[in-house]
Amino acid sequence: MRSFSFLTKMTIFGFLLSTLPVLLIGIFSYATSSSEIQNHVNKGKLQLLVQINANVEQILTTVNHTLNQTINSTVLKKAMGNPLTVNDFMVYDNIRSELRHMQSFDTKVEDVILVNQRQNWMIKNSGLYTFDQYEHYDALNELAKANDLSNWTLNPTSWFYSEENSSNVICEYSISLIKKLPLTGLEKSGLAIANIPTCSLQALLNNDPEQQDRMMIADENYRVLIHPDQSLIGKPLSETGFDALDELDSPSGQFKTKLNQSSYSVAYYRSPFNGWIYLSFTSIASLTQESNKIGMYTLIVCLIMLVITMGLAWVGSRRMYSPIQVLLKQIDNGLPGIRKRRSNEFQVIGEQLQHLFQSKSRLEKEVHQHFGQVRTFFLIKAFQDNVKLSELPEQLQRFGYDNQLREWRTMAALTLQIDTLEGTRYEKRDMELLLFAIHNIIEEMIPAAGRLSSVTIDYTVVTLLGSTSDDSAEFNNTLYSITEQLQQNIQSYLALQVSIGMSLTFDSFSSLAIAYREGLEALKHRLKLGKGIIIQYENINSGNHYLNMNYPNHVENELIDAIKLAEKDKAKELLGQLLLPVFSAEMSPQEYQLPLARLLNNLLIVMQESGISLNQIHPANGSLFEELLDLNTVPEIEDWFWTIVIYPMVRVFRDRQEAQYHNISEKIIDLVQHYYDTDLTLEDCASRLHYNANYLSSVFRKETQISFTEYLTSYRFNMAKKWLAETDMPIKDIASRLRYNNPQNFIRSFRKQEGMTPGQYRDRKLNN
Repeated sequence: MRSFSFLTKMTIFGFLLSTLPVLLIGIFSYATSSSEIQNHVNKGKLQLLVQINANVEQILTTVNHTLNQTINSTVLKKAMGNPLTVNDFMVYDNIRSELRHMQSFDTKVEDVILVNQRQNWMIKNSGLYTFDQYEHYDALNELAKANDLSNWTLNPTSWFYSEENSSNVICEYSISLIKKLPLTGLEKSGLAIANIPTCSLQALLNNDPEQQDRMMIADENYRVLIHPDQSLIGKPLSETGFDALDELDSPSGQFKTKLNQSSYSVAYYRSPFNGWIYLSFTSIASLTQESNKIGMYTLIVCLIMLVITMGLAWVGSRRMYSPIQVLLKQIDNGLPGIRKRRSNEFQVIGEQLQHLFQSKSRLEKEVHQHFGQVRTFFLIKAFQDNVKLSELPEQLQRFGYDNQLREWRTMAALTLQIDTLEGTRYEKRDMELLLFAIHNIIEEMIPAAGRLSSVTIDYTVVTLLGSTSDDSAEFNNTLYSITEQLQQNIQSYLALQVSIGMSLTFDSFSSLAIAYREGLEALKHRLKLGKGIIIQYENINSGNHYLNMNYPNHVENELIDAIKLAEKDKAKELLGQLLLPVFSAEMSPQEYQLPLARLLNNLLIVMQESGISLNQIHPANGSLFEELLDLNTVPEIEDWFWTIVIYPMVRVFRDRQEAQYHNISEKIIDLVQHYYDTDLTLEDCASRLHYNANYLSSVFRKETQISFTEYLTSYRFNMAKKWLAETDMPIKDIASRLRYNNPQNFIRSFRKQEGMTPGQYRDRKLNN
């Protein structure tokens, strides 16, 4: 049975890797959702109970404060000491006015009852009564016998209504604030009772009849004070189905219990003000239902994530497999049918890699065979100064000269030429073979540690010799001995007469090219001295090295670029950099004229190619070259180049740029003014004007001192202010015309720009 391909294995692994985290996250989310929801709901319920308690206590405190004010009023104090009959209408009316002040929406007080036991009268909403003849005289008299001077009690509402109104009572119970009168005396002879119907406090509990959740309030004796079911008010808390009274021993808490065979989560709060207990019952079934919804949403999200991750795994596997597929395709093209004979891709690739390594070894052998040719080519370039000085040490190490590079302290170059073939047994066509033979003689005679490989340049054999000693005189003696022996060996073996030139000694490989030129210069003296000579460059140039002054072409190119870009400061700096190496070289005054004339000539060529006439920079008649040759000092020459040639050219190019920049900026501004209400961008302007966008950005900023985006935004704001001041166009339409995604973004930007909203700006303009 054939095994799966690596692509299939990678895809299956990707599917598993993407599936497991999604499944674990989904299961964990569903498992924890129920408890987390219940905890959050219970915390919310507890906070709600605290808020309800605060609202209820605020009402009770207000009623207590208002009742105290009423009791302490002059009218009431005076009335409590006198009998009251139907003939005392004015007194009765004043008392009723005082009592009515307590009955407001804030206090929720429905009736205030005033009882004078000593004078045997009672006043309430329905009128004045003889106290001992009142229907509920006994009940009210019992309230007067209570030990508390002031307390809240739950009482039947019917006690406080007259017989003719008792049938209209909506709430069967009222919460009553009872105070014994007088407040300051020792002997109590009356009562003041403020009644709040339980129905009016029921609205504070926010019970929703469509839900199973319930809230209720019980007093410190576990008697129901407020309940959605009015029939349970006044009854023990156990009759509501709640029997876990021992769980209510803390100031607040949460627990689970059974209520009418259903599971509920209970949150409670005990008021420190009066000991009342506020309870909230939340159905566990409803919480579970919510968690089931979350579980369903989690399942849907997990499925979507699963599809996405599996898709990414599928696509990613193929993307990662694509390099392998390309390799296999190339292998199939090179070796058709090889994959059919192998079990998997990596075996095929491994065999091909092994084949490549074998091929690499063969190539390395071939390269090593050509190593000598490459080394010779490098040395020829080095002697001809075609190798960068920064690369020279690295290249020497690469070709096996690291010891020479590290140890040599004194060096010199030998240049050897065959004087003539006339009168010998050789012909001109034998020259290459003879030079090869001389190479072999040099390499056999001089140890490899004391020389570099000899090379042939234009029928001249060049060799660099070196020594670890710092003694130049000793090294020169060695050189003369070697060259004399070399001449003798060539004469002996080849019957040829040769001349040898020697450079001055030097201590750095960076002087290779100079040493080669010194050797060639020494050989030129065969014209005077004759054939078969050995001469050192020291004997013909007073011991001074050959001058190899390289004209700084790259600095000149940078200078010309700076002139064309009208970069004044940079051009002046580059002029100094160009003249520095020219005047640093030790030359005769006539020799200095060559690089200076070359610089002037190249600048004139740039002027001609750029369409700049000579009169634009040098109106006076006469030759610039003659003026240059009349200068005698370095500062004069540098100042002349700057003031007469370079700075006038910079000025011409700058004038051209400014005219071009102004024209381009005007075109961009025109596009903004015509297309500000479209999705205009700098790229659109570049496309219309046929310029590069980065170039336009630089030009516009140089010309206007602001960016394109800043100008476009500013113009749009100016148009917005004009429309706000002169038209009644809606703000949303203005935002749309100015290409804002929504009006809020426009309003925020306008307020940031102007310090006020568009509406405020319009109102200010209209008022002005």
